[in-house]
Amino acid sequence: MRIFYTKKGSNSVLNIILAIICAVFWLAFIFGAAYNFVEKNYIYPLCYKDEIVETAERYDIDVALLFAIVKTESGFNARAVSGKGAVGLMQILPSTGRFIADKKGVAEYDLTDIGTNLDFGGYYWAYLRGKFKGVNETAAAYNAGEGTVKKWLNNREYSADGKRLKAIPYPETAAYTEKICESMKRYEKLYGKLLDK
Repeated sequence: MRIFYTKKGSNSVLNIILAIICAVFWLAFIFGAAYNFVEKNYIYPLCYKDEIVETAERYDIDVALLFAIVKTESGFNARAVSGKGAVGLMQILPSTGRFIADKKGVAEYDLTDIGTNLDFGGYYWAYLRGKFKGVNETAAAYNAGEGTVKKWLNNREYSADGKRLKAIPYPETAAYTEKICESMKRYEKLYGKLLDK
């Protein structure tokens, strides 16, 4: 009579390892899906999508870039008011609003109106882009002012060719331009061609 022995110990260890691998896989999947949900709905949402896409098309601005600007400026809070008095989604100062209205030939306007705020902000970005070309330089001008960026470009410490900034001396503006570029990349990665439609 033969007695057969099974290696119960090795089978149970293998089962435990497989169970751990499966658990890690499912946890990673669940975490990834949850993070994607949070990122799309709370960190990089598509708030005011129709209005932002329309404004981007009107002023030939990359849609992902315009979402990044609005996110960075106001966090999509249409009622946002800065300590300096900038208002709305694109945080337009009253003096900048007057400048834009004058350029557009508009007598009456309300910067707290979502459509007007986006339109004025889009117009101003396009105006600055015409002066500075690059996203970094345009973003710096949107944040620190056109005259300030012109001074930086004329300073060899900050620009080698008078066209591109190699350094931004204002920490707030440097952080701002970095946020714009990072947010634009995230919008492109998360939504891709959806924003091109």
